[in-house]
Amino acid sequence: MRATLRWAHSDLRSHRGEALFLVLATAGIVASLLLATALFGYATNPWQRVFTQARGAHVWLHTDRAADTGRLAALDGVQSVAGPYPTASTTVAVRGTRASVELRGTAERPDVGRPLLTAGHWLDADDPDGVVLETRLARALLAQPGDTLTLPGTPRTLTVLGIADSPERRYRPGEQPGLVWAPPAAVPEPGGQVIGLRLTDPGETDYAVQRAVTVLGAGAIGQVSTWEQARAEAQGDNRLLGQVLGLFGLGALLAAGLAVHGAIGTRIRGHLRDISVLKAIGFTPGQVVRVFLLQHLAYALLGAVAAAALTQALGSRVPGRLGDAVGVWQGLPGHAVALFVVPACVVLFIGATTGLAAWRAGRVPPVPLPRPAGAQGGGLSGAARRALGLPGLRVPVGARVRGRGARGPGVRGPGVRGPGVRGPGVRGSDGAGAPGADASPGVRALEVRVPPALVLGWHKAFARRPRSLATVARLTLPLLLIVVAMSAWTTIDRFHSRPEQIGLPTALTVRVDAGADERGTRALLERDPGVAAAYPGVEVAALVPGQTATIALRGLGTRAAPYPYALAEGRRAHGPDEAVAGQGLLDLLEVEVGDWVRMTVGDRPQILHIVGRSIEPENAGRVISTSLDTLRENDPRLEPALYQLRLHAGADPDEVAGRLTEAGHGRLDVHAVANPADGLSPLRGVVLGLVAVLALVGLIELLTAIGGTVRESERDLLALKAIGLSPRQITGITVTATACTALAAVLLSAVLGLPLAHWLIDAQGASSGIGAGIARSPSPVLLVVVGAGAVLGAAALAAVPSARAARRRLADTLSAVA
Repeated sequence: MRATLRWAHSDLRSHRGEALFLVLATAGIVASLLLATALFGYATNPWQRVFTQARGAHVWLHTDRAADTGRLAALDGVQSVAGPYPTASTTVAVRGTRASVELRGTAERPDVGRPLLTAGHWLDADDPDGVVLETRLARALLAQPGDTLTLPGTPRTLTVLGIADSPERRYRPGEQPGLVWAPPAAVPEPGGQVIGLRLTDPGETDYAVQRAVTVLGAGAIGQVSTWEQARAEAQGDNRLLGQVLGLFGLGALLAAGLAVHGAIGTRIRGHLRDISVLKAIGFTPGQVVRVFLLQHLAYALLGAVAAAALTQALGSRVPGRLGDAVGVWQGLPGHAVALFVVPACVVLFIGATTGLAAWRAGRVPPVPLPRPAGAQGGGLSGAARRALGLPGLRVPVGARVRGRGARGPGVRGPGVRGPGVRGPGVRGSDGAGAPGADASPGVRALEVRVPPALVLGWHKAFARRPRSLATVARLTLPLLLIVVAMSAWTTIDRFHSRPEQIGLPTALTVRVDAGADERGTRALLERDPGVAAAYPGVEVAALVPGQTATIALRGLGTRAAPYPYALAEGRRAHGPDEAVAGQGLLDLLEVEVGDWVRMTVGDRPQILHIVGRSIEPENAGRVISTSLDTLRENDPRLEPALYQLRLHAGADPDEVAGRLTEAGHGRLDVHAVANPADGLSPLRGVVLGLVAVLALVGLIELLTAIGGTVRESERDLLALKAIGLSPRQITGITVTATACTALAAVLLSAVLGLPLAHWLIDAQGASSGIGAGIARSPSPVLLVVVGAGAVLGAAALAAVPSARAARRRLADTLSAVA
């Protein structure tokens, strides 16, 4: 054991940098996987906790006032009901901030869908104007218990008594109204009612919705929302962040395992004599394997423990969503198990890859076998021979070679001569000399004036095919993941810089009161200097065929001034009854571009022809859009309820919104269009951290490749010096070999990484309902800069050890060869 520890300590002293990089890479990988676990827990568990504690309803049905909702309690599969509660849609404001809300008249605290108070108290019968706000709405309004809410256009005011969590769909400006619980007296003129159904089997949600619509009638249903939609919205971008961290963490773990495997394999080839000595003095094969295994397990364990400790101690202090996620995750029941299992799995994986490579060390014989005299990678190619001044191919002037290696007229056999030695018919390096006596007339030697270091470096990099390909593959994996990370960064940046290309051609949404004059409102909006165009529209809930869910049916723009949808497939909707749909709707209805779909709006059927697929970042892509003129053909009384505003380049949305709010005198509700990339801002820091971890893994592999190349060059050093190469040229051989290996990995990572990034990003877009077609590749300039930096950095890293090896003493070189 003492000898084992002494040998391991000696090996550590000679490979300190490699050990440090391995520890740092392991720490980065474990931290990435722990943060991914925290984000997954943060995305799922808070909503699940609220849903369980509140005994949330699986289905919420918004109906008209005449619907007989009492019959729903007797349906099979319905465990209990919440309501019905009278509802009214209105707008509230506090300190200049407005929000669209749903007032829900609640006489007493519900048993199903029970709001969980986080501040203040529940409704008080002695305070008819007291209300309780949903948490997300209160956060948007910056409201606290005791604040007074105004209802624009009316003298009424409401007092905030409390703030509560709810498992229902959250408030989203311009898309989903916020929830306000109020006494029934505060809803004097309800526009409808809502009832919640808690089911015995949540998996039968679609069937329960279908039964409820059948009992009440399609014309009585205004909107249907389910627990699955609420859960998906609550998870939102946190789940995506967790997926990104998990994917790159696993990829980095695989790359690190392969890098460790390659490092041990290279070190075994460089320490064959030492391993033989260990066996000669009594080490068994198992002991030799344990030397390498325990050494690298110690590195991995040190990195894993450090990452777990830092994540536990400092993770909750990270600013932003990552810190919040770690703080919540640390309070979950499975936190301690994950904190142990994730690092343990990483250490075991690295141990497994280490064991496979160390097994080869155990097979090294006690007496080293003599190395073959010839190069394992084969002889020099014709280009390499000519670069060294060796006789090469001789071709008659004007004649063509009949094939590779074919001897045509005047083609001479090989003769071995050193640099500067003139053979028969071979021109010297100075260009002088004439063909020898045996040279055929009209025959000349083809010369390639390439520095020998470049050609020999290329030959050294790719002569040993299996080993060279394995090195390139191990170096390609971290570079490939870096290309994917760069593509993700570019896609997020495109959401901000070119939102019109990903389904957000407008910057502001303006909602108007019912009965507002269309011409006057549009003129008011377009009169603002920052507004380029105002597109009138409506958005209503429509029942899908089968009556299992509701979707958003939008009519935006007119045929004279169509709305500029971002299309991924098909064409724009120009003619009557033509529409474009989001990926989420196509998946929900199991239809494709070119199909006709039928939906129900109230008691009116609407049949539309889907002629294109648009990129829809809203409502999980469950949106079908047509022109306002098309919807008016089915309902001539339809009036615009909202306007989408496209701004001039350089216009500030906040300034334009302020001017329009002031010009509307309280009649306009102006909101910025939500950009999905706003919630992905933490992903930028995540990408940078992952790139740093992957760079460490790549650096480990690069140092391994450089070390192996330098060791293999030691036995060729005497021969290279004997043929006249200077130490600088010998150094250039190793540098060129390393640069060629890095260049091959860079090219391969670009060729494979760009399609892989497009596929992954588009697959994520399709699964989220936005749809494929959002992926963007990094600019060619950025790819060239990163690739050139990787190649030049590899060459720079190889320069110092190769120069040191080229200037070794003759006695040291003879000892290494021996």
